[in-house]
Amino acid sequence: MHQTTPQISNLVELLNADNGAAVAELFAEAHPADIADALEQLTPANRPPAWIHIPKEAKGEVLAELSEGVFKNLAHELDNRELVNAIKVLDIDELADLIPDLPEALLADVLFAVDNETRANLGEVLSYPEDSAGGLMNLDAITVRDNISLDVVLHYLRLKSELPEHTDAIYLVDRNNRLTGILPLDRLITQPGRDPAIAHALETSVTFQSLDDEEDVAKAFADYDLISAPVVDENNALLGRITIDDVVDVIRDQAEHDIMAAAGLKEDEDIFAPVTKTSRDRTVWLSVNLLTALLGSWVIDQFDGSIQQLVALAVLMPIVASMGGNAGTQTLTVVIRGMSVGTISRDNLRAVLKKETMVGVLNGLIWAVVIAIIAAVWFQNIQLGLVIAAAMTANLVMGAIAGVCIPIFLDKINIDPALAGGVALTTVTDVVGYFSVLGLATLILL
Repeated sequence: MHQTTPQISNLVELLNADNGAAVAELFAEAHPADIADALEQLTPANRPPAWIHIPKEAKGEVLAELSEGVFKNLAHELDNRELVNAIKVLDIDELADLIPDLPEALLADVLFAVDNETRANLGEVLSYPEDSAGGLMNLDAITVRDNISLDVVLHYLRLKSELPEHTDAIYLVDRNNRLTGILPLDRLITQPGRDPAIAHALETSVTFQSLDDEEDVAKAFADYDLISAPVVDENNALLGRITIDDVVDVIRDQAEHDIMAAAGLKEDEDIFAPVTKTSRDRTVWLSVNLLTALLGSWVIDQFDGSIQQLVALAVLMPIVASMGGNAGTQTLTVVIRGMSVGTISRDNLRAVLKKETMVGVLNGLIWAVVIAIIAAVWFQNIQLGLVIAAAMTANLVMGAIAGVCIPIFLDKINIDPALAGGVALTTVTDVVGYFSVLGLATLILL
């Protein structure tokens, strides 16, 4: 049965009325993810009072579902012992996700509170980069020797009494723990029990190396409809498994990153973070935008005499810059997406550039005709219409070329194209737009 998200309006009213029993009842019926969503909507002052009424057994899962910014804010407000008790019961992969966000003192308490096996397993997962397959994996994979029968495998599973979440297959290994096959549960329960397990392993299977990028993992899960997949080392020894719930988090985080990065913002920022912190975080890209705007203004200043003689230029040149920027943004978005999903590579980059350039030329010619007619009728000047048309064509073509080249260049120098691409593109189309309009007008009209 689907759990409903606690109604934030009711929750705030209940907290303001100090109706703890009703808040506890609201949370008792909710999924941890829904509780986390409710906490993120509350102001920082209301989060600790709400936390008190969350069921004890759900608190760890709620923490694991919170965004980084909200988690840090809440961790600062709550008692360390209570946080440790909530965190220590989480699965290894969830612990590994929270560890980087813990204050140093709290981290030490958590590591002291967990048992030796958990501590060792956590250390193994944390030894891999956070954005790798090793960083995503859990160590709860069920393994059996590949030479035993299906009946023996079934008996072994019954002795375990329960299976880890999202278990859809058993991993077959040799005496050196090297992965030799993957046995789906449906084959296990439908095939003759006397058959050896290896005889019914998947003919082809998807496995990941520990250092594979998490985005490649997410793409494979989407492409092959995986629920879980094994992670192996360079010798094919089984290390653990990745499950669909962790991959969904990767996909969601990447989507949030792409949306926020386009505005130069962080995807994990608390919506109720202090004003000074939010202002400080946004200052960097605002300062970059100011510098690029000053560059565009400098180009305009070089032609101030032309603008004084023909005021229509001041009216029309923002249109040219804006159209180039919009066309370039379309190309930039397509290229960044293509790079992220792997459809754009070094092998087809030239073809992509050629295609987008031709689109820029075609769109440039179409809209050049439109703006030429508008400018000629508006200002009763056919030559002005032709100048604006030529500038429009040039800027749309440049926008298309820049939309392809900028993200490729940024990626080569290890700068996130989603973060810096928009600013760089706007600078190019503004400068080229202003320069082409004013330069052509100076040469032809004045």
